[in-house]
Amino acid sequence: MVRVVGIGFKEVGKIYWFNPDPFKLNINDHVIVETIRGLELGKVVEPIKEIDESSLEHELKKVIRLATKKDIEINLVNEKKAEEAIPLIKAIISSRELDMKIVGSEYTLDASKLIIYYNAEGRVDFRELVKDLAAEFKIRIELRQIGQREGAKMIGAIGTCGREVCCKKHLREFDLVTMKMAKDQGMALSSGKITGVCGKLMCCISYENDYYVEVRKRMPNVGDIVETPSCSDCKVISVDYIREMVKTTSKDEVFENWNNSDVKRVKKNKNVEVEVNGSSSWVVGL
Repeated sequence: MVRVVGIGFKEVGKIYWFNPDPFKLNINDHVIVETIRGLELGKVVEPIKEIDESSLEHELKKVIRLATKKDIEINLVNEKKAEEAIPLIKAIISSRELDMKIVGSEYTLDASKLIIYYNAEGRVDFRELVKDLAAEFKIRIELRQIGQREGAKMIGAIGTCGREVCCKKHLREFDLVTMKMAKDQGMALSSGKITGVCGKLMCCISYENDYYVEVRKRMPNVGDIVETPSCSDCKVISVDYIREMVKTTSKDEVFENWNNSDVKRVKKNKNVEVEVNGSSSWVVGL
């Protein structure tokens, strides 16, 4: 076991573990640490605790020192400088006619390096661009390509729900989101319904996935043959996972709605395809 403290560098960013010794650190304390980018100002977001050394992704580095008021002021100046540099960076990129989109930039605490983050469909030959940027800013330049999700997290946006996107608001790390999750929840599988502003599957699809996995275990599927209080071999034509309701039809084409607790599966249909009725929350058979 090793003693660690969780440090964050963004308001809602990934948490990195550092060796806190010999400092007694509390939540919201500002500290100076060394990362692969150089000296950085971070904030304590997870208290000191012990974790299994095997769970560490990288070599554990030490907290260098507590941040001073001057460090915090310098960091604010650097943030303003980095924001003001964006238009000039875009202009230089445009002059080179490179297919890349700048999403953010930042200076290291000692202002020895300017890190520029960008999105691009493929690899970009920016060797000449780096020379142009270095000549303009008189500083070391690092260009770092990031994914669409990371780009959206840096810029921020309003989601289809009308609220700030989750990755900017509260998600420190991205969860696994799959098309199967959307299918299992009976979502309309159109890009406008299940993709976020980044063009990837919406992060919120994973939030209720565990519930749907659990409820689907105890509910019949569309196409299954079930027994109900009024029918011994009815066919399931739709299910409502939220209300846990099942709609059935008999051979006499009598349609009935049942609570899941009143339905007993007799025969399972393994090859059923389902789609969503967009006007309701029911999953219905084709």
